[in-house]
Amino acid sequence: FDIAFTDFEFSSCEYYQAHGKMLPDDWKDQVAGHDAIFFGAVGWPDTVPDHVSLWGSLIQFRREFDQYVSLRPARLMPGVPSPLTGRKPGDIDMMIVRENTEGEYSSIGGRMFPGTEREIVMQETVMTRTGVDRILRYAFDLAERRGGRLTSATKSNGISITMPYWDERVAEMAKAYPGVTVDKYHIDILTALFVLHPDRFNVVVASNLFGDILSDLGPACTGTIGIAPSGNINPERKFPSLFEPVHGSAPDIAGQGIANPVGQIWAGAMMLDHLGHPEAAAGILRAIERVLAEPGLRTGDLGGTAGTAACGKSIADALD
Repeated sequence: FDIAFTDFEFSSCEYYQAHGKMLPDDWKDQVAGHDAIFFGAVGWPDTVPDHVSLWGSLIQFRREFDQYVSLRPARLMPGVPSPLTGRKPGDIDMMIVRENTEGEYSSIGGRMFPGTEREIVMQETVMTRTGVDRILRYAFDLAERRGGRLTSATKSNGISITMPYWDERVAEMAKAYPGVTVDKYHIDILTALFVLHPDRFNVVVASNLFGDILSDLGPACTGTIGIAPSGNINPERKFPSLFEPVHGSAPDIAGQGIANPVGQIWAGAMMLDHLGHPEAAAGILRAIERVLAEPGLRTGDLGGTAGTAACGKSIADALD
């Protein structure tokens, strides 16, 4: 199969420095005709505040293209030691499904009386039935394909309005999936169980904030977030979905040729799967596993000696 790429220079901190904004006014028209977005890490906090680069680019893509699913795998790979004693490949293999467009990360709120003793700061959580049901449906469908286990992250014993509503919608959605076993954990104990018993989890569904936390914790339990990928998905394919590495831009090592390319490559595999090429995606993942199992082929952050290009070439050479 063939894939045609279009390179865009915007959505970078260099673009912001030149233009005073992360995206051009017509960015949506330029990007909308594509099937997917293969996104590199963004961020340069010494020059552009993180909240500017995030809200000015990634958040725009997620919301304007209705990428309401954030999908992040957490999988313990060969050759990557887990910080959890005794864990080996096969023990940790979960998918974290995060609601990506509403929830706790709303822009509803504000400040009053700044700088005074009366200062008030408010930001409101937004949950809609449409938004909650569609992320739950995606998670249930995924759990059904992956062996029939789903975990819901909640905090309904402390957040007394939105989280009980989340629990109600989970219970209602479960009626349509009799083959899926559902459990729920409050977010505090769930983070502990990710560390103590990560093998219990298959598909985990969570609100925007809780999913954000869990989708970093999960890969950390596998030894590093440096190789973790992420998909920001519009399942209906009305808009392009976006695939990116979880890790940041690491400006401290920019230009040195030592960055770990696995997260970006794995994100590419997720993109191919989304585009209808699951065999190609699986082949890339197998190649990644083969390379990570060889110490000399890994980058320095994983105890190896290879640079970025050499590690990437090893993965290409290891393809079936």
